[in-house]
Amino acid sequence: MNARLLPLLGLLLATACKETTPPPPPVAARPTSGAAPRFLAGPADGKLHVYFFDVGQGDSALIVSPEGRTVLVDAGPASAVGHLSDRLPELLAARLDLIVLTHPAVDHFGALHSVHKLVDPRRLLEPQLPGTPTDYDALLTTLGSRGVEIFSPAPNPSQPQEPLRLPLGGGAELTVLWPRAPTEPLLTVPGATDRRAEHAANSIVLRLTHGDTSVLFAGDVGAETEAALVKQRGSALRSTLLKVSRHGEEGATSMEWLQEVRPLAALVSTKSPPAQATMERLKLAGTRIFRTDQHGELHAVSDGKRLVVTPQRLVAGENISGPQVFEPLGDDVSLEPLVVQPPAPKVVPAKSVTKTPEPVDLSRFKQVVDVDQLSPSKAPDKGGRTPKSAPKSGPGRYVGSRRSDVFHVPECSNARKISQENLVSFSTREAAAKERRPARDCNP
Repeated sequence: MNARLLPLLGLLLATACKETTPPPPPVAARPTSGAAPRFLAGPADGKLHVYFFDVGQGDSALIVSPEGRTVLVDAGPASAVGHLSDRLPELLAARLDLIVLTHPAVDHFGALHSVHKLVDPRRLLEPQLPGTPTDYDALLTTLGSRGVEIFSPAPNPSQPQEPLRLPLGGGAELTVLWPRAPTEPLLTVPGATDRRAEHAANSIVLRLTHGDTSVLFAGDVGAETEAALVKQRGSALRSTLLKVSRHGEEGATSMEWLQEVRPLAALVSTKSPPAQATMERLKLAGTRIFRTDQHGELHAVSDGKRLVVTPQRLVAGENISGPQVFEPLGDDVSLEPLVVQPPAPKVVPAKSVTKTPEPVDLSRFKQVVDVDQLSPSKAPDKGGRTPKSAPKSGPGRYVGSRRSDVFHVPECSNARKISQENLVSFSTREAAAKERRPARDCNP
């Protein structure tokens, strides 16, 4: 693919930051039938913004850094052209600095055939994988002919063990966690019948950081890539918000992955309902789930200390009344391991059985618990006394964990699992509700 260039990290965004008034591309490079792009957004406000677009069964998100640098991560399917053509000019104040195509799947690049004429991108990052589709190759050739600098996510040759870092200004930074060719070989998928599985396994995985907050873009990676990244990066994967891979389908977002990422919030970009097993794992990890098929576009804003997430739509029956605030603990804080043990089913005495009992469906014993409450619980002793580590109960008392955004009544079984160092007490329900939401298990 002759449109691809070797990575030039030093030229990535430094050149863009030096330009005060970027010159327009040559007239010949613009389409003859279209007018020059019009950008409607105001100046940068010093905060990091991420817009997760509702593009149906596909992915597309726009990053706007505290200094106004802009990155489009994927461009959704071709059916999203109309929506992105309306939405992107509203959010851009100047031509787009960077496009990241995580992998050559049409639901991630389909709309870019038309959208690139509106956003006028400077550079494009793509994984440079073998066996790419012809329409993907044609797109890169077109972009290269328009002067777009195309490069791959190879590590810096002077520091091959370090991931590629892309500074966006104002303290925001993108880190490319995968792929890392040629330093590390691309992943293969045993039993795959075509290239698409290996393309997904080698999706570009990005971690966006700003202060104590972070967003992890997982592309369409599956269990193979998750396991490799867990082995390589471990707790360095920890992120406030996770863009769930594969639109929430099965075969990804494992408990081992969630053990390291520990997302407080998760975004599933989808048109159809995600896999129930994937949603259960996210809930068991104590993660607040947002879905574009239900909540529409998601807007995440970070001041470096907390992440505020605002859904476009509210969902009936959910305990979400508006913007949700997530305050991460920071990468240097150690967390207890995620231990998920459903309660044992009741055993019916043999003498009371009059017929052969039906098999017990253990899946119904899964429960939603908070991250701080996933250590084994301490049961009352034979005299019915509560263990010393359980919070004391009393009239008008409510409790919560420093690592969670919910509150309980002290008698709640999950409240008794909160360690003393993380225990927070409230004298009234009103005081608790100002800072946290009611837990679903005890509905205080």
